Amino acid sequence: MWYNIVASATVAFATIFFWEIKMPKFMKNINTVSRCITLFRADRVQDCELSPYHHGYIFALCRDPGVPQDRLAQELCINKSNVTRHLAALEESGYVERRRCEEDRRVTLVFPTEKAYAILPRLREVTREWNEYLTEGLDEAELERFAELLSKMADRAREYVKTREEASE
Repeated sequence: MWYNIVASATVAFATIFFWEIKMPKFMKNINTVSRCITLFRADRVQDCELSPYHHGYIFALCRDPGVPQDRLAQELCINKSNVTRHLAALEESGYVERRRCEEDRRVTLVFPTEKAYAILPRLREVTREWNEYLTEGLDEAELERFAELLSKMADRAREYVKTREEASE
């Protein structure tokens, strides 16, 4: 009987240790990388009106011009009110244009402007520089494994966002 209690306590301790000690450190590291790329982007593109938080919008819109604003929010995993605010700033700076959809006037389509296309190569270069800096010293096998694991985690995170959105509809 006592061994069941010890076994249960051991499992409970291991679970608490992993989730409260290891996982927060893991998430802390992911958050640190995210904050650092924001600083890196800000340093590299400080002479234009783009915030480091706007780079993802430029990438997404140049890849898929005319995307509905709601779908852009889903793709970037950013809530709709923040997307609206960021797009307003990008529109004011001349990087995007928003238009009502002709078929469904409730839908707002978002298009990159020539100014967005003009800054795109520079944003790609900044991203390439960051990726090279961040992965320096990692061998090909480490990079492949890391990419595979991170992709699984991103898919899982998107799954949460999708079920969250479905529940709110």
